[in-house]
Amino acid sequence: MRRLPFVFAILAGIGLGGSALAHGNNHGAEPAPQGPASAYAFALPQPGSYHLPPIRVAAGGPVLTEEGGDADLATLLRGRITVFSFIYTRCADICPVATAQLAQLRELVRHYPELNRRVRLVSMSFDPGHDTPSVMADYGALWRKPGDGGSQWLFVTAPGHAALRPILAAYDQAVAPDPDPQDPAGGLSHILRVFLIDEAGLVRNIYSMDFLDPDLVLTDIRTLAAEAD
Repeated sequence: MRRLPFVFAILAGIGLGGSALAHGNNHGAEPAPQGPASAYAFALPQPGSYHLPPIRVAAGGPVLTEEGGDADLATLLRGRITVFSFIYTRCADICPVATAQLAQLRELVRHYPELNRRVRLVSMSFDPGHDTPSVMADYGALWRKPGDGGSQWLFVTAPGHAALRPILAAYDQAVAPDPDPQDPAGGLSHILRVFLIDEAGLVRNIYSMDFLDPDLVLTDIRTLAAEAD
């Protein structure tokens, strides 16, 4: 798989090779702030003190799991509070940075055992020609380890571009060939869109890279959980 050295550098930079997991055993204490939230001009609101109106129904479509099985995306995005992202494994800039943020989020969620069981992450590739199920399985193994106690994290791909196009359109996810063939970022130009989806399959928030902060997303997740309860 290409770009793995860069991904390993990201992992090392945030300590997910081991040190970042060491603070997970704090017996229920509030996790320390991570990422840009510590630089916000105002404190984050208390979970449950605000409302996230539904934006749209989370669209479905055919996808392939890491094991190569057929699945419906809409089914994968229901039943748990889900953080859904579009990535591709050859990306050498925004995708691994965003995925590292999601890994930090997953570690924060692990501090809340009841919430941990209700949360799922789904990362979908928009590069099906390269990102086969086995490639996605290898990529997923970089970010979650068996028995690590974290929330479920699925890495899926499309069976082909014909199946992918309506999914991208439904989520307003723009992807285009990079006009610079020498660009080291992997050959595709795209914006980052990460979706927070409730247990009923409704999109409740959409994050750009500027707002993909683990503490902020965790606060939104806890707000959805409080609403459901």
